[in-house]
Amino acid sequence: MILIWGAGAIGGTIGAYLIRAGVPVRFVERDPAHVAALNATGLALEGPVEAFSVAAEAVAPEDVSGTYDAIWLCTKAQHTPEAMRMLAPHLAPGGHVLSLQNGLNELVIAEEVGRAATIGAFINFGADYLGPGQILYGGRGAVVVGELDGSSTPRLAETHRLLRHFDADAIMTDAIWGYLWGKLGYGALLFATALTDDSIADVLDGTEHRETLTALAQELTALADAEGVVPKGFNGYDPALFRPGADPGPSFAAMVAHNRRSAKSHSGIWRDLAVRKRQTEVDPQLTHPLAIGARHGHPMPLTRRLVALIQEIEAGTRALSRANLDALSEDR
Repeated sequence: MILIWGAGAIGGTIGAYLIRAGVPVRFVERDPAHVAALNATGLALEGPVEAFSVAAEAVAPEDVSGTYDAIWLCTKAQHTPEAMRMLAPHLAPGGHVLSLQNGLNELVIAEEVGRAATIGAFINFGADYLGPGQILYGGRGAVVVGELDGSSTPRLAETHRLLRHFDADAIMTDAIWGYLWGKLGYGALLFATALTDDSIADVLDGTEHRETLTALAQELTALADAEGVVPKGFNGYDPALFRPGADPGPSFAAMVAHNRRSAKSHSGIWRDLAVRKRQTEVDPQLTHPLAIGARHGHPMPLTRRLVALIQEIEAGTRALSRANLDALSEDR
């Protein structure tokens, strides 16, 4: 049985496909209403990709019992340390934790259970938690899994096989860090789009702030280079075009096209700010790279300013507005 820790947009969507394929799954979810709905009526996926329902089993974190060979962590990045403290006692000897999250959470997981017990993953599909027992699966996106040391192992092959129940095009890679660092650059762009009420595609399609968005992604690409990691592209985002002297226009066009195909028009970051009125993943996702940048003497002023703007919106002292992109541009 796979223990999926977090039954929201990511865990709920992937878990529903596994259950439908006959894979035994148990969800761990801290929202009591979601737990009750999953146990009573199951999990319903809706949206343009597929709509179906499955019976589900869910428990609260404090009610987990036993040990598991495979625990798939699907929480928000800021909840990773707490989740790891709670799940570590339930990891069987020789078992592993798979990070299906945004950011560099593999580093946090490895600190708790060790690198040998950690598998990395990169995901970019579009999904939203709508309410207890309900998930929107808005659009397909990259799904990649890899060992942290780039090795090929039986457990990696099995994890890849299981993920292909969710997406037949899922990739097994020997360069998972390249994908994770690539997602940091794209993720910074998503945080920038969440400063406004406009859709991801509309912000990326505009030209007024194109130079600022380009410079923002360049900061993360340069940091990956400083770390000795070659960032990988996906779903239209091409890190090679976010280096000085390159033309990012084709990448912006491809990202716009990808996002216009999805029923998920806005990022989960925007949803946290505008709909759920809660903290975003900005601290673990972007403050961690800022700390790495400080070690390299890499100042990253746009990333730093972006974090501050998101935190002001979280605190209720700044409203969502296109003017926020002007404020971001001031630090160029």
